[in-house]
Amino acid sequence: MLEKKSIDYERAVLIGLMNREQNEEKVNEYLDELEFLTYTAGGEVFKRFVQRMDVPNPKTLIGSGKMEEVEAYVKKHEIGSVIFDDELSPAQQRNIEKQLRCKIIDRTSLILDIFAQRAQTSYARTQVELAQYEYLLPRLTGLWTHLERQKGGIGMRGPGETEIETDRRIVRDRITLLKKKLLKIDRQMETQRGNRGSLVRVALIGYTNVGKSTLMNVVSKSEVFAENKLFATLDTTVRKVVLGNLPFLLSDTVGFIRKLPTQLVESFKSTLDEVREADLLLHIVDISHPQFEEHIESVNKILSEIKSSDKKTIMVFNKIDQFEHESIDDDDLITEKTGRHFTLDEWKHTWMERLGNRALFISALNKENLDDFRKRVYDEVRDIHVTRFPYNNFLYPEHLDEY
Repeated sequence: MLEKKSIDYERAVLIGLMNREQNEEKVNEYLDELEFLTYTAGGEVFKRFVQRMDVPNPKTLIGSGKMEEVEAYVKKHEIGSVIFDDELSPAQQRNIEKQLRCKIIDRTSLILDIFAQRAQTSYARTQVELAQYEYLLPRLTGLWTHLERQKGGIGMRGPGETEIETDRRIVRDRITLLKKKLLKIDRQMETQRGNRGSLVRVALIGYTNVGKSTLMNVVSKSEVFAENKLFATLDTTVRKVVLGNLPFLLSDTVGFIRKLPTQLVESFKSTLDEVREADLLLHIVDISHPQFEEHIESVNKILSEIKSSDKKTIMVFNKIDQFEHESIDDDDLITEKTGRHFTLDEWKHTWMERLGNRALFISALNKENLDDFRKRVYDEVRDIHVTRFPYNNFLYPEHLDEY
């Protein structure tokens, strides 16, 4: 359980599904992440419920027996929110709300809520608002709780339907307006990117909470907001960095996450232009996380979606100071050795060995191996710069860490 400060957190329970694609270990891992999301949003998890179902219930996602168990717990402990790890259909959300009579949230709406909290600039707020409205549109009927008192009767049904349709039109008009606003801002940002000249562009990418902003602060000597919460950075930050005698632009982008809502991927595609237009990607990985390989796959999947998977990339394995492996006793003949039992040196001799000099192992927080990091980035940026400006010749300084 995460350590909570003296803040009034909203009481919540989590619900996950176990099936052929998600075994018990995978479900627990997803629920760990969902708990961290809940904590980031301002909630405190009191209990987890896991249902083993090969086919989800089309009406309530989980079975009737598990639903009664959840209902009893919600009433007894005065739970304010029930959070599902899987996205709920509008019908499922309405049915569950009727039975549990509390706030029903799925993973998508939880992430949208966090993004709404984190958005600082007008651009980010517009992107989040657009994603929220697109998520909300098919679920509008669930918001009209005052209609539950209308059991039918002459003159009752029509006005309710008209009110809902009016609200739908308002939302659709708002979506159209926000899309036009984003297009206008996109053109402005495209002009800004064009005005940066021909400097080499380097983008920090990676799963959320892997230390991108911390590394950005160390390398660029700036003060980008960094916190041990998911999506601490939402707005793209660009800084001019000089290593040795070579300047380049370094951008810190929004973190990725598994099951990233489609609405957010669409809304934030313009923000991810920083990734698409980058000359070099620094893929930051939290190697201390037990599932860091899956995080890499999730990031690569999104890179593929935004057509950036073929860019020159350096894998930067961060948080080596926090890396711990599970040990196996010599007398233990039952436990099979898996990745979580590998030491850091053993990991370096797995598939990572094939990366060659495109793999770096650092601790941004403790500033471990940052000299190697600077030298590697410098060499890559220099190669790109020399290709772009063959008449320039940069010499690598003897003491790069002094710059």
